[in-house]
Amino acid sequence: MKSYLGHPFWQTTIVIVTAFAVIRFGIPYLPPLIGLASAPVPSTVVFQYTVTVIVGLLVWASSNEERWQAFKGPIWSLLVRPEQRVLRGILLVLIPGLVAFITYDTVRPKFAAPPTLRSIHPAPPSQITFRGETMVLDRLENPLRAAGRTDEASATGKTVYYQNCMPCHGDYLDGLGHFATGFSPQPLPLRGGGTIAQLTESFVFWRIAKGGPGLPREGAPWNSAMPAWEEFLTADEIWAVIIFLYQQAGVSPRTWGEVVE
Repeated sequence: MKSYLGHPFWQTTIVIVTAFAVIRFGIPYLPPLIGLASAPVPSTVVFQYTVTVIVGLLVWASSNEERWQAFKGPIWSLLVRPEQRVLRGILLVLIPGLVAFITYDTVRPKFAAPPTLRSIHPAPPSQITFRGETMVLDRLENPLRAAGRTDEASATGKTVYYQNCMPCHGDYLDGLGHFATGFSPQPLPLRGGGTIAQLTESFVFWRIAKGGPGLPREGAPWNSAMPAWEEFLTADEIWAVIIFLYQQAGVSPRTWGEVVE
């Protein structure tokens, strides 16, 4: 046993298998240990890190000529020695069979349960805490709009939008910003009648202020990359960018007495 553990080839094999097991099966169980939700590791990430480990081990094995010759020994023995003929034949059948199975499993149609339903517009809380102060959302109107400061607010909101929001939500408010394709799901388009036209301005304030981390359970926070802007924008800046959004989208905010069909 000691001879195997001291051999470069078997050392490399053990490290690769251990690294794959940790990446594929170990990492998803780490978040619950610190109170976070468990999440599977994407297969592309598993592949990338496993290949990185393999390349690193090959560099280590080949950095010393004596170690490299010892590392190649079992491979040379398997491919050349007559007494390894049976094992060689088994591998010549198993390896192509494994490749064929992986290829088939990748392209075959899969039938799975639908993903967990996600509420695009989850019910907002009746009140929130914004920078340490309680803000009641029920019947709350945009104070800048109520004060008749829409022109000034729109100019401020434009600056806020292009400095902070445009990379994801897009120059045209179509959800196709530079970073949008990196998210799943992508940001929703703000134009048209399907998003902010159905919402009160207090709802939009809540979503901007609290972002994805502030979504309730039915909103699946892990499905929203929206940051919580509460720590970066003042209340007036958020109200201002809301006015800008509605003006640019060409729609009016939903009022509290309005019924959306």
